[in-house]
Amino acid sequence: MTNQIKETFLKAMDFRHACKEFDTSKKISKEDIDFIMQTARKSPSSFGMEPWKFLVITNEQLKEELRPLCWNQIQITSCSHLVVVLSAIDAVKVESGIPLKRFARRDMPEEKLDFYLDLYASHLRDTLNTNENTYAWTSKQTYIALGNMMNAAAFLEIDSCPIEGFEKQKVEELLKLDTNKFQVSVILPLGYRKNNQSEQLRLPFEDVIEFID
Repeated sequence: MTNQIKETFLKAMDFRHACKEFDTSKKISKEDIDFIMQTARKSPSSFGMEPWKFLVITNEQLKEELRPLCWNQIQITSCSHLVVVLSAIDAVKVESGIPLKRFARRDMPEEKLDFYLDLYASHLRDTLNTNENTYAWTSKQTYIALGNMMNAAAFLEIDSCPIEGFEKQKVEELLKLDTNKFQVSVILPLGYRKNNQSEQLRLPFEDVIEFID
């Protein structure tokens, strides 16, 4: 890999920060938001289950209604696009039939398909025994997609701010979610910064990276 490619990626990482307020006069193009959402769709997940859904909100009235449920954070209403990341619940359970469909996308003999399904069921028996446990498992995976979206946005010099500060049940009620199917994991406003970026502070490389030979 060339140094130029590495430098371009690190430049995007340096650009990214938790944007505190967006410029309401600037909107993300359809081409760019589609690119960002493709990186979410293409993200890896455990067993290839893709246990997520992404609600991309541009409706200003809905953003206004969401804001007080999100600790009144200005990013909710000042952003161009508000992505509500949902964690799948029912779809990852064996009895839903969907895990079988996910595995069956690969062309494999029936006995191998049965093997993978049995492995999945036995490995996740306790993980999937309640909606609460299932949410704990699938919501962790949504953060892989979250990171990819933020990095993709930064690559395009688009700002973001991951938000965990929200009243989960009230947000789900406002969005009329069937929480047996999907629950809110995290919220990601996207747009263009209004003010200059604050200094990025990180621990030294040697403090957080240890190579074990």
